[in-house]
Amino acid sequence: MAVLDIDFTPAEQLDLQDLNQHVLKAEYAIRGAIPMRAEQIQDQINLDPESVPFDRITTANIGNPQQLQQKPLTFSRQVVSVLQYPDMLQHRDALVKSGAFNADALDRAQVLLDKIGGSVGAYSSSQGVYGIRETVAKYITDRDEGEPASPADIFLTDGATRGVTYLLSLLCKGPEVGVLIPIPQYPVYTASLTLYNTTAIPYYLDEKSGWSTDAREIEQQIQGAIAKGVKPSVIVVINPGNPTGSVLKPEVMEDIVTLAAKYGMVILADEVYQENVFSEERKFYSFKRVLRDLQRRHPQVYQNVQLASIHSTSKGVFGECGQRGGYLELIGFKKSVREMILKLASLSICAVVTGQAMVDLMVCPPAEGDESYELDKTERQNIHDTLKQRGELLYDTFQSLEGIECQKPQGAMYLFPRLKFPPRVLEEAKKADMQPDEFYCHALLEATGICVVPGTGFGQEEGTSHLRTTFLAPGTEWIQKWKTFHQDFYSKYNN
Repeated sequence: MAVLDIDFTPAEQLDLQDLNQHVLKAEYAIRGAIPMRAEQIQDQINLDPESVPFDRITTANIGNPQQLQQKPLTFSRQVVSVLQYPDMLQHRDALVKSGAFNADALDRAQVLLDKIGGSVGAYSSSQGVYGIRETVAKYITDRDEGEPASPADIFLTDGATRGVTYLLSLLCKGPEVGVLIPIPQYPVYTASLTLYNTTAIPYYLDEKSGWSTDAREIEQQIQGAIAKGVKPSVIVVINPGNPTGSVLKPEVMEDIVTLAAKYGMVILADEVYQENVFSEERKFYSFKRVLRDLQRRHPQVYQNVQLASIHSTSKGVFGECGQRGGYLELIGFKKSVREMILKLASLSICAVVTGQAMVDLMVCPPAEGDESYELDKTERQNIHDTLKQRGELLYDTFQSLEGIECQKPQGAMYLFPRLKFPPRVLEEAKKADMQPDEFYCHALLEATGICVVPGTGFGQEEGTSHLRTTFLAPGTEWIQKWKTFHQDFYSKYNN
């Protein structure tokens, strides 16, 4: 029999004022009001297809390739399917003979099982499977043309975002600490800084120069923050850019490293789009490669620079967002600080082990001469070429339309066009209690089913309006629908 008296008035349920107020203040526009409205419309279509003037939602608001019919790479999925059910290896000959699996995929699965310890259902070490970290280190070394990487510097994470979380939760001590973030920026950074009650120090990308950075403008922001009693501790750089699609030149990156050396800031290099480079005039250079070159030329100046680089299986041609694979490489950190990162990783026990395996497959695809090489190469090239062609078509369409200016896509999977609205749009947006770009994006969604994100969700120069769209959605019909909508929209509000 229970010993406590139940003759009392029950306590109230939690209300919003009982919660962490920083959570309430955090915003993430990519899954904000317009995407939520898109989900409502999709539910409406499912119940009554004739109730709206389109048959589906085109989700151009988020970089989620396989949601938009990007086919998974055959080799990686063959390997992972065996990792999930290793008993298939007992029927190797039958699997190969049937054509269901290539022999090299089965061999790779066995190698990974040996690295992992026999089962993806078991925890790994908190830093990640050592053999997979070795594979990542080799990839980084090859990518950076011989600049050595060490498995000891690599943490395998649940997507790139977890690496960001580790770093910011360690370095963000309160409002007296500042983090420099590019504007426009990926909203996870501002949301995270709100959660950690840390000051965001914006630095504006230069739209006229293809969304590049201006070191002098960044230094002004740093000095302004210091004058207000805020210590800049981190500078976030997204390269290739999200939402802008820009790719930084090495000399621009050198200036950022110089600022980091001068002011003692950690460089957080978000490099998840490093395989998404479409411009023949630009090439991806990692911040690590640029840093190492500067350290050779001026060792005394750059010896203390600390760099954290993140990469992910979600982007590139891999597009495995739901698998949650990623890695964090730490360069130049003291052992005592690295141990704190490991402590944070230990709180989550380990990253999802199948995600770790996906990282291995991303950084070490079939090599020339392997049975799966030709198909894998073709699949990767087709994905890359399709994205490039669709991005160029969308760019050309924007360039042909009244009231839109757009920088040519250099990388990533996004365009961030600037919108110049007629005065009536500004008036109607104000009546609707919306920003002008938000008003446009709502109208686009309701008329066509195309879901994009207003520039206000990423930050933008005051007095300007933008939106971010991916070019992942299959086909070109939706681009034509957007063109027709835009022409009608401007015709309506110009009169």
